[in-house]
Amino acid sequence: MCAIQTVKCPHCRKEATLAGNPYRPFCSERCKMIDLGTWASEGYRIPGEKASQHQDDDEDEG
Repeated sequence: MCAIQTVKCPHCRKEATLAGNPYRPFCSERCKMIDLGTWASEGYRIPGEKASQHQDDDEDEG
């Protein structure tokens, strides 16, 4: 069995070492922080129908 040693960074696509890499699967802290910022600004979305605003309001009251 051959263990995976490197992966492509999800942000910049450069090869990133897994062993001893504190930012894995990213190649650097910069790429990791850019990805975190995208999540925080809601840049990543799961496709689907948008929930109605009325439904959200009912849950807050309950």
